[in-house]
Amino acid sequence: MSVTVGTQLGSYEIIALIGKGGMGEVWRARDTKLKREVAIKILPDAFSRDPDRVTRFQREAEVLASLKAVKFLADNES
Repeated sequence: MSVTVGTQLGSYEIIALIGKGGMGEVWRARDTKLKREVAIKILPDAFSRDPDRVTRFQREAEVLASLKAVKFLADNES
């Protein structure tokens, strides 16, 4: 999936690239429903078809979901 500033992903509007790493890109986005800023990680297309990498990503999402900090995105939308 190609993401650029201004891309709309559901109720999230992409604002800026935060960083790139081994598992993809992390973008700052605006949740237009709840009027808050969030971070969204986008996996490269090849990774999204690799069951091992998807499992790793799912584990990461579960760990983040267990944290109670206000700034973490609670939704896991596809």
